[in-house]
Amino acid sequence: MKIGIIGSGNMGRSLGILWAEQGHQVFFGARTAEKGKAVAEFAKLGTQGGSNDEAAMFGDVLLYSVRGVNPEDVFTSTEVLTGKTLIDPNNFEIPEDFKYQPIIKSLAEKLAEEVPNASVVKAFNTIPMEVFELAPEPLKEHNVSVFIAADNLEAKQVVVQLVQDIGFNPIDSGNLRNARLIEGLADLERFLIIHQQMGGYAVPSINFLPAAQIQRLGGRQASNLK
Repeated sequence: MKIGIIGSGNMGRSLGILWAEQGHQVFFGARTAEKGKAVAEFAKLGTQGGSNDEAAMFGDVLLYSVRGVNPEDVFTSTEVLTGKTLIDPNNFEIPEDFKYQPIIKSLAEKLAEEVPNASVVKAFNTIPMEVFELAPEPLKEHNVSVFIAADNLEAKQVVVQLVQDIGFNPIDSGNLRNARLIEGLADLERFLIIHQQMGGYAVPSINFLPAAQIQRLGGRQASNLK
């Protein structure tokens, strides 16, 4: 698969290298072509580098690792994003004393409004940087979950495969509106990792258990929630 990395920071560099290791074609983009090329030279693995515009034109899938920046300020024209699958791995800034405000609209939803010609997929925002160093082995042994939300089912399935390729367990989290829930989970994670000093490996791992064969505790009352 042809993947364009928009932004040359930790997230973009890490995922780009991991996907290149799995045989994907990766193009690192940055604010300047020189910086993008420097990242590619560091990554090796046959990767290419250049400007964000060049990365967007190259990739069928784009990792948009530029937090809180309107795409109009990243690309010469957002028309370059037409028909692309756009992965949003971003979270809000951590407020002082971790006093988070309720998420009324997720970063992913805002991004989708800014680029309606692309298919935005929320993914990877709950994964601390340290965890990527374990991918794909021994990561696969630990069932680390990546929550994926999107309105476009085809784009979501593409990201599901990219998640599996590097050793994570994809969890279909419904439509893009649910990115609010996923970003809220990331806020809790960062509180535990930083404030509670639980370390960079405090990550979610969803396990699906079998139904209880008997109801020895009285059973669960029926609910009309669907």
